[in-house]
Amino acid sequence: MVLYDEALIPLAKNKHIKYFMYHLDIIPSSLSNFDTTRLTIAFFAISGLDILNGLSSISDTRKKEICNWIYGLQVLPSSDGGSEKCGFQGSSTLMYEEAGRRSFISTYACGHLAMTYTGLAALVILGDDLSRVDRHACVQGVKALQHDDGSFCATLSGSENDMRFVYCAACVCYMLNDWSGMDIEKTVSFITKSMSYDYGIGQGPDLESHGGVTYCAVAALTLMGRLHNVFSRKQIEGLKRWAIFRQVTGFQGRPNKPEDTCYSFWVGATLKLLEVFDLVDFKENREYVMSTQSTFSGGFSKWADSYADPMHTYLGLSGLSLMGEEGLQEVHAALNITQRAVAHLKTVQDQWAS
Repeated sequence: MVLYDEALIPLAKNKHIKYFMYHLDIIPSSLSNFDTTRLTIAFFAISGLDILNGLSSISDTRKKEICNWIYGLQVLPSSDGGSEKCGFQGSSTLMYEEAGRRSFISTYACGHLAMTYTGLAALVILGDDLSRVDRHACVQGVKALQHDDGSFCATLSGSENDMRFVYCAACVCYMLNDWSGMDIEKTVSFITKSMSYDYGIGQGPDLESHGGVTYCAVAALTLMGRLHNVFSRKQIEGLKRWAIFRQVTGFQGRPNKPEDTCYSFWVGATLKLLEVFDLVDFKENREYVMSTQSTFSGGFSKWADSYADPMHTYLGLSGLSLMGEEGLQEVHAALNITQRAVAHLKTVQDQWAS
C-alpha cells in the first residue's frame, strides 16, 4: 500500500523491465569501464527485475545460464588447499580457454568482497540453492580480508579498506550463515570509532560522514544483531537526526550537496533500520526520484535531465519500494534484496541446518 495520498506520477514499469533485460544481455559502451565488475551490473538488473515483479521476463533456461556464469566466477581453493583468495570475481574477462575449458589467469584469480556479495545475492534471487558454493572457502576468503583495526579490504590483490567492505563482509557471513569469517568485536569497534562528531558515520575514524557509508555501518550492525547495543542513546538519537536532515526534497549524501536518487535508498534504508522511516516526507522524496525517471528508454539517473544508469535505476526503485510503491516487491532494508528473496534464502539455510 502506498504511504501517501497525493496524485502519483506513473512508474514506467515496463520500460524499466526492458532496461534491465537489455543490461543482462549486453554492457553498453558507456559502461565499458565496468567490464571487470560486470557481476554488479548483473545484480542490479536481476534484483531490479525482482523488485519490479519482472523475473518472469527471464526464461528458466536463461536463469540457469546466468547461474552457471556466476558459478564460473567462483574462485575455489588452490591445489594446496589455500582458501585466502576464495570468493567470486566480477567478470570472466581475466580468463582463458584451453581444451574447451575456461580457467582463471592464475595471477589474477582472487575473490572480491563486493562481487562475492552480489554474486551470492543474485544466485538467491534466481532461486538457486547455493549447493555449488564452497561456503567454507568463501568464509575463509572473507576472513583473510579483515585488517587488525576490524575493517575489511575488497581483495588480497590490493584495495582500500573501509566501511563498504565491512558491509559486504557482513552480508556474505549472514547469507552463508557463518560468522567465523569475521572478528565481530573488532568490526564493531571499527564502526563505533568511525562515528563522526555530527553522529553520521565515515569510511573510517576521523573521516567525513556520508549517507552511503552510514547505511553500510548501520546495515552491517543490523545483520550482526548489534545495532541497539553498541551506541549510546545520545549517539543513536544523533544518528537519527543526522540521517533525517539529509532530506532536502529527495536525499543528499552529505550536508550542502545536491540530492541524488541513490540516497533515497541509502539514507531511507538507514532510517528504516533505525525505525524512524515515518519521519520521511514521502511525497517530496517520491517526486524527486520520479523526476530522474526516463520514460523514453527506462531507467533512473542520479539527477534530473542526466543519463540513466543501472545502479541509480536499481536504488531508485529500492527507495520507492521502501515507501510502499504500488506494484513493487518489498525490499529487505539490510540485505538490499527483496523480502521474497530473503524468504528463499531462509529456506536454503534451513536445509543446511537439517
